[in-house]
Amino acid sequence: MKLVLLVVLLQVAFSFHLVHSEKDGKLSPKTCEELGFTGLALCSDCNTLAEYVKDDALVSECRKCCTEDSDDSMSKVTYSGAILEVCMRKLVFYPEIVSFIEEDKDQFPYVKVQYAYASPPKLIMVNEDGETKETIRIDNWKREHVQQFLREKVKPSRGSS
Repeated sequence: MKLVLLVVLLQVAFSFHLVHSEKDGKLSPKTCEELGFTGLALCSDCNTLAEYVKDDALVSECRKCCTEDSDDSMSKVTYSGAILEVCMRKLVFYPEIVSFIEEDKDQFPYVKVQYAYASPPKLIMVNEDGETKETIRIDNWKREHVQQFLREKVKPSRGSS
């Protein structure tokens, strides 16, 4: 009987935690990371994402993981480069990513392609020192969306090519 009561209490506590943690509309950092968001994205970036990716669920997840814009100058965060990471064995499932790599990648010399076993397609945004600043899953992106995102978000430093 005590075990049943304990299980019920744990379920209630877990449910309360879920409701409480999502009450403000935000997800936990661990959940955001699992979804492909680092929490470094500004909420205005989610609006930009919504313009290019017509996936309401993805945009909703972005908004639950983003950081509120505190200053207008921050709404246009840019990076010095990007790494497109994907599993070579899974590429067959992502024809848009394959098209980008094969046909468009040369237009973006500041983007490196990195193959990592079991990695879903993602853009790893880096600063001028090559440090990771944000990771964005791009599973459902069209190649045009990848192009546009890179044009807007990556401003390579003069020394990089």
